[in-house]
Amino acid sequence: MLELRIENLSKVYPNGVRALNNVSLTIPRGLFGLLGPNGAGKSSLMRTIATLQDADSGTIWLDNWDIRQNKQLIREQLGYLPQEFGFYPSLSGESLLEHFATLKGLIDRRERREQVARLLQQVNLYDARKKKVGGYSGGMRQRLGIAVALIGNPRIVIVDEPTAGLDPTERNRFLNLLSEIGENAIVILSTHIVEDVRELCERMAIIANGSVIAEGSPQEVISAVEGRIWKRTIAKNELALAHQYYRVISTRLIAGQTVLFVYSDSQPDLSFSPVLADLEDAYFYFISAQQQDLLSRQQTPPQNHAEQNPETEQETEKQLQTTPATPTDTTSTTEVPESSPGEEGNL
Repeated sequence: MLELRIENLSKVYPNGVRALNNVSLTIPRGLFGLLGPNGAGKSSLMRTIATLQDADSGTIWLDNWDIRQNKQLIREQLGYLPQEFGFYPSLSGESLLEHFATLKGLIDRRERREQVARLLQQVNLYDARKKKVGGYSGGMRQRLGIAVALIGNPRIVIVDEPTAGLDPTERNRFLNLLSEIGENAIVILSTHIVEDVRELCERMAIIANGSVIAEGSPQEVISAVEGRIWKRTIAKNELALAHQYYRVISTRLIAGQTVLFVYSDSQPDLSFSPVLADLEDAYFYFISAQQQDLLSRQQTPPQNHAEQNPETEQETEKQLQTTPATPTDTTSTTEVPESSPGEEGNL
């Protein structure tokens, strides 16, 4: 059995930023997506799993091994591709892999060369093995990075924002590679690109402000909003009013028009049309719900809306209904908008 268990993990940095807040997850063999905006705590969680930093409290178990108490043992079974990494540009891809294989403990020359050749073929870089790394494209460097992470046949592979900046062809090639790796190891994919998780992962979690706010299979996460997402086109000058009267989860510019997406148990009014919810809608719902919860804790109790002028309310609702709903295709590769600066800049 191969399983990673994270129990009640918390981390506060010296500057007071709470990077992780009582995080608990169970991650089995296969691909696990960790989805969240920049600054959510994803990289802090990855660094803690990789034994690059200690949590203030909580425990991480790999099967029956406590990671904090067995750091060297865990490092021998770990492959880690961080969000930002550098290589020696004057070395060839083959020489660089041999260098890292030596550092990983592969002393036998024949065994090391066999593994390097196998990894170069696996990441589709064998034909470019003699080329200097400084001349590699972004996608080639990412694939070389995952080859470095796979040295020694690790049981856990952590990849942090691996497809950021890749063109569609390189992105698909890299995702196929991760899928192959996930057949024999735990692969944790940390990203803010919704489609990476939707297309690749059997299990996932959404993290925001250091807390896990949703967990399950992508379909289980989507089921929380099925039949409850509605949309309509809207003029930009109506957005402020819309936020007052509807539970807005996102606004998107589609074909030059601003489209409002709201969460509601029933149709808000006749100007809205139903949306077949996807993981992107579920993501925005959970993130907006968490943000509203944080705001409600920070603000004073709201005023009594029953005392508002009914004529003013009716006039505002009338303004919101002046733009007719237009069916719009929302299919696109979507990156989650950045959150406010958080712990990721304080590592």
